[in-house]
Amino acid sequence: MKVTETKLKDCLILQPTKFGDSRGYFFESFNERTFEELTGDKVHFVQDNQSFSTRGVLRGLHAQVGEFAQAKLVRVLQGEVLDVAVDVRIGSPTFGQYEAIYLSAENNLQLFIPRGFLHGFVVLSDTAEFFYKCDNFYHKDAECGLRFDDPYLGIDWQLPDHELTISEKDQHLPLWKEFVKTILGTDL
Repeated sequence: MKVTETKLKDCLILQPTKFGDSRGYFFESFNERTFEELTGDKVHFVQDNQSFSTRGVLRGLHAQVGEFAQAKLVRVLQGEVLDVAVDVRIGSPTFGQYEAIYLSAENNLQLFIPRGFLHGFVVLSDTAEFFYKCDNFYHKDAECGLRFDDPYLGIDWQLPDHELTISEKDQHLPLWKEFVKTILGTDL
């Protein structure tokens, strides 16, 4: 497995070693020991989630806070998405910055998103199956999020707004300034 740093501190791209022949291919998508050696993080994943979405579905930007914060290892099983992580760790050198990575069933890339990041993705293919490992259980009361179209971040989701399908809940998430004040408890 190969590891590539992103511009966000501690957020990493993992590329499995793929072995292929006339029968198809094989790769190890996760190995706890290898993961720890490559990332320096001892993360114990406790919950796996999978979603199916159609083109234009945008999920995010979401996180869990406090003792229920989650690190995630995400990948695409079928299709292609633009995956976005936003660093919201106060004091981090990349606080308030985002990274967007193309993840697909063809490139087999995975994105490790540590605790203290918002996460979201948009489906670029006709359909996509998205898989993610979490190191903490889902906890409804710890959920938070940021609007996908926040002008401070200015994320280019690669699709025009009229092609996006966004949940009612995600459409009413706060913008950056309100998120920082109410969720992170600080002023910029």
